[in-house]
Amino acid sequence: MRNINYACSKCGPLAGLAEPVYVCPECCGNLDVVLDVERVRSAHSPASVGAGADRSLWRYAALLAVNVPPVSTAALRTVGGTPLFPVSRLAQHCGLQQVWIKDDSRLPTASFKDRASAVVVARALDLGVTRLITASTGNAGVALAGMAAAAGLEAVILVPESAPPAKIAQLLVFGARLVLVKGNYAAAFNLSLQAARELGLYCRSTGYNPFTLEGKKTAAFEIAEQLCAESGEDGRDTWVAPDCVFVSVGDGNIIGGVHKGFKELHALGWTRRVPRMMGVQAAGSAAIYNAFAAQTSEIGSVHAQTVADSIATDWPADGLHGLQAATQSGGAYLTVTDAEILAAIPELARLTGVFAEPSCAAAYAGLLKAARSGLVAPHERVVLLITGSGLKDVAAAMRTVGTPPVIAPTVAELRQALL
Repeated sequence: MRNINYACSKCGPLAGLAEPVYVCPECCGNLDVVLDVERVRSAHSPASVGAGADRSLWRYAALLAVNVPPVSTAALRTVGGTPLFPVSRLAQHCGLQQVWIKDDSRLPTASFKDRASAVVVARALDLGVTRLITASTGNAGVALAGMAAAAGLEAVILVPESAPPAKIAQLLVFGARLVLVKGNYAAAFNLSLQAARELGLYCRSTGYNPFTLEGKKTAAFEIAEQLCAESGEDGRDTWVAPDCVFVSVGDGNIIGGVHKGFKELHALGWTRRVPRMMGVQAAGSAAIYNAFAAQTSEIGSVHAQTVADSIATDWPADGLHGLQAATQSGGAYLTVTDAEILAAIPELARLTGVFAEPSCAAAYAGLLKAARSGLVAPHERVVLLITGSGLKDVAAAMRTVGTPPVIAPTVAELRQALL
């Protein structure tokens, strides 16, 4: 098993921690797995990574602190390699020149959370554990259920009883030990930590297990390598970081992980800059935005109420990482209303052909607001991260599109319906 170095997001580097490690033993702060920059730089380069045939996130194994899972783990080895593509009509609608979508709705369980769960499951295999637990609003649990199934491990999933039916169906199909918890995500999260301690389960919960960040940072690696190719640069010495990346934010772990990935690439000298990280929160679940606006590192709690269940949280478990992503990169936080989120779902789909769940549509609503307020310059290279499929929450989408006409099978009635 590899020797892992950790650093606390508050205290700095730590040593001599007994595995499994979750949070700082001194302050209970969130941890980072520390990349050995000199080791990676001496043995690898953009050219050597770019020469690899593997298009999954395991393409970047040299930058991950886990072993590549065996071939027998099937879907676990297919996570990553999602497309990055330009969306000129959306860019024009926003008054911008260069916008790309990174579409992680195409991952095995249709959400970005597969990245974190794949790496956490790989870590579980390294540790020799066979039972995992997580709290989730739906997507993280589905991702763990799918990745655990691929590896032959048992997954216990705790979700609020209000989780969308489509996500509950996915959890059951993958064979997870699903338990619906009375109350909100915070109740499920706290129970997952207690169960991990008392029942001996390996906890994947976001904002608690540092290897979730390790999985999510791989999106930054892919964006930089893919944008390099899109820009027509050779990529032998450096890749291309965009000017800014728009990310929907709930607990702060996704934006924190993507920021970590870009920081590591810059530290290696593989990119020339770290992009501005632009966090978008639902107005009804805006704890990190509130701290950003108040220019404080103290993140309070809110009573989360939003149609975007995937980013609804009373208290963000990885809030400091989420806040630091914006403050350290020169980025910002924005909020969007539920009305703006719902309106963004069909607009995004009609401009790009991408059907996003409400939480991802929030990122587009934030980009539109930022572009129109001058927070993003027209010439800047912008990446919009899509983290989950609209099929995860069809009911929310149906609220935005109305009811189709019903006609008799005649051309006359069809002609009338098309008027």
